[in-house]
This record gives sequence, structure tokens and C-alpha cells, in this order.
Amino acid sequence: MKHSKSFLSIVNDAKTRVKETDVPTVKKRMDSGEKFHLVDVREDSEWEKGHIPGAIHLGKGVIERDVETAIPEKDAAIILYCGGGFRSALSADNLQKMRYTNVLSMDGGWRGWTEAGHPTVKD
Repeated sequence: MKHSKSFLSIVNDAKTRVKETDVPTVKKRMDSGEKFHLVDVREDSEWEKGHIPGAIHLGKGVIERDVETAIPEKDAAIILYCGGGFRSALSADNLQKMRYTNVLSMDGGWRGWTEAGHPTVKD
């Protein structure tokens, strides 16, 4: 997908403030049994086609509204992912503005996860 210059501009701005991780690191953390909240911020239709095992769905359109109910602890370890890492960076930026202190955006997102051949599930 080709992204507009304006969209890329706000993503790049957000990325100056958020910390990122990558697919291999997230997989390693999962395999080691580390506890963290894995949050899929993609659209409902994307989630329904498949998602990473153990993830919860808080789409980008509602995450700010619903995150405090789903994850009330502001210091909880949270890793966000989307299709490739752009929407998750925007969402991570907003969560930080809401005083969440341990938020990461997974660069590569769903696309990187599936291209690596990691497991997926459908509900």
C-alpha cells in the first residue's frame, strides 16, 4: 500500500517519541513466557481474518476510549501491532500521552509476523 506524504509525516513524527521493537524480539519474548499485553490495533475486518495468538483487539479507532478498561495499569508492558508498524506507532504515541509508560510499537506488524511464518489464529 502506498501511503500519502501527510500520513507518513505524522507517523514519522510519532516515531520520534515512541519506542519500537521488531517481530523476532516479540516472538522471542512470547516463547520465553514473558508476560505482556499484545494489542492488535488493526480494523475489525483485519482482526477477523487472523491475528497473533494471545493478542487482544483494540482497534486504532477505539483504543484511546477502551484501553483503560482493558489495561488499567499505566505501567503494564504493552506491545502494539498493526499491518506494518505505522498505525501502532500512532497508537503508542497516544497511549504515552495517556500516561502509559511501557508501550512499544512492533515494527513490521502483522505482515512481518506472517512473512516469518509465525503462528496465527482466527476466532
